[in-house]
Amino acid sequence: MGVVYHTHYLDYFEAGRTEALRELGLPYRSLEEKGIIMPVVEANVRYRGPARYDDLLVVKVAFETPPSVRVPIDYTVHRDGEDEILVTGHTTLCFMDADRRRPTTGPDMVIDTFEHALSD
Repeated sequence: MGVVYHTHYLDYFEAGRTEALRELGLPYRSLEEKGIIMPVVEANVRYRGPARYDDLLVVKVAFETPPSVRVPIDYTVHRDGEDEILVTGHTTLCFMDADRRRPTTGPDMVIDTFEHALSD
């Protein structure tokens, strides 16, 4: 159909949040090394307009509230250099103890990093 397949936006969200966490000083690998994984427990996508193949897209990631056990994240997608929002989305991740596979509160260093970033 000449447009980006709808499920690819979830991949774009993942890439965006991975980079956003890295920019905060929290590379995902460092969380895994501490025994914390963050599976997605909820995902919503709203399609407003089509992205076409070979469009350069920008994924903006917003952490609106400090996480505790759950990590809510909002996304907007638009073409590079344009303001029109093509897609919005929301995911909720959960801090999980990798060994026990049970939800857990985020490590203090993660909570502190988010609180500092959100206060700026």
